[in-house]
Amino acid sequence: MTCSTLGIGLAGFGTVGSGVWNTLQRNGVLITDRTGGSVELAVTGILVRDPAKARATAGDVPQELFTTDWRALVANPAVDIVVELIGGTTDAFELVAAALRAKKPVVTGNKALLAERGTELFALSREMATPIHFEAAVAGGIPIIRSVQDSFVGNRLHSLVGIINGTSNYILQRMTEAGLDYPPALGEAQALGYAEADPALDVNGWDAAHKAILLATLAYGFSIDPEKVHVAGIEQVRPIDIAFAKQLGYVVKLLAVIREHEDGAIELRVQPSFIAKNHILASVNGVFNAISVVGDAVGEALFYGRGAGQDPTASSVVADLVEAARALRHTAGHRGFLPYRDSGTLLPVEETETAYYVRFDVTDRPGVIAEVAKLLADAGIGISGTHSPVNPEAPDAEFVDMVFLLHTCKFGKLQAALAQVEALDCINSAPVVFRIEKL
Repeated sequence: MTCSTLGIGLAGFGTVGSGVWNTLQRNGVLITDRTGGSVELAVTGILVRDPAKARATAGDVPQELFTTDWRALVANPAVDIVVELIGGTTDAFELVAAALRAKKPVVTGNKALLAERGTELFALSREMATPIHFEAAVAGGIPIIRSVQDSFVGNRLHSLVGIINGTSNYILQRMTEAGLDYPPALGEAQALGYAEADPALDVNGWDAAHKAILLATLAYGFSIDPEKVHVAGIEQVRPIDIAFAKQLGYVVKLLAVIREHEDGAIELRVQPSFIAKNHILASVNGVFNAISVVGDAVGEALFYGRGAGQDPTASSVVADLVEAARALRHTAGHRGFLPYRDSGTLLPVEETETAYYVRFDVTDRPGVIAEVAKLLADAGIGISGTHSPVNPEAPDAEFVDMVFLLHTCKFGKLQAALAQVEALDCINSAPVVFRIEKL
């Protein structure tokens, strides 16, 4: 190894880890050329759970690089930068903390780790003057982290709104285009490898929420408690909701909304929403991601690309490796992200305001609409429309879906009113609520 070469310790050699190896093998000379000869990277250690499996699938990887001991990887004097790709928030936390204490920069794609334990790790990063880089943690190959941190450094960011979970986006697209119900659309996503065998974090909204927490922390500078973030997933989306959205000129997307209010409070929420079909985000399909950023100087900027996958995510990891290597080579000091505000205010979700689509499962009898409408009116919530579609296959069904379109109001007011509506003997299950977004 030449004196200018920096050693990389890969913790994890699955889809992304092997993609990083392949990218460095394929484009290592190009990277060195593009950095003016200042950065030469070589993988000097690889952490795996099963060495036998790694040997069988790793091809041209020298076998002596493999280890099953993360402590040995971090302590290896030939490792200058540690790449954490093992996932989870327990072992990964210990590994990253150990690397920082050893003053070895960390590159990670672990959004759950940083969203849930970032406060501790960023504090350690500051104490040790050793950076954490995490471009790959949000939106795969889209360079949104570096853009928010560097390109928009002169902007007050008014909002970041986007589609940042490709699995949910694919499922909603198939429900929209093919008329599929949720279970078969999910099954199709799993068969294609877009959804895991356990898809919970993708479909319940928390994968997107972890990414949104990181983006909000970058944009506004303070750590955010995940327990204070409102998150809803796509499990309750039904073909009837998709059909109503179409009829009203909307599409349904799992949307992450981050917005600064005039008083400085930050709105942060993730949920399925109706967005106008002529908005650019409505045309984002498949497993692609897109994020609209609005700043006071730049105006609106849109970032679009693959939100996951081996090569796009590896691309982001390698970009962070080059950034970390440059900082080490030029002793430029800490170049990762550090929270720059001790605290901030997260707007309670009850105070957030939109219009709403609400679907009720009701017993079909006279007076139901009037009963529901009275409770909403008593709460001061305006109704812009109602509809009770008839199922042509069961025109005499005892139970039907009833839809109310509601004017803009605070979410807390809506929740209180719906609690009263749900207590009516004609309501058979919890109401399903979608926000109607103005973007």
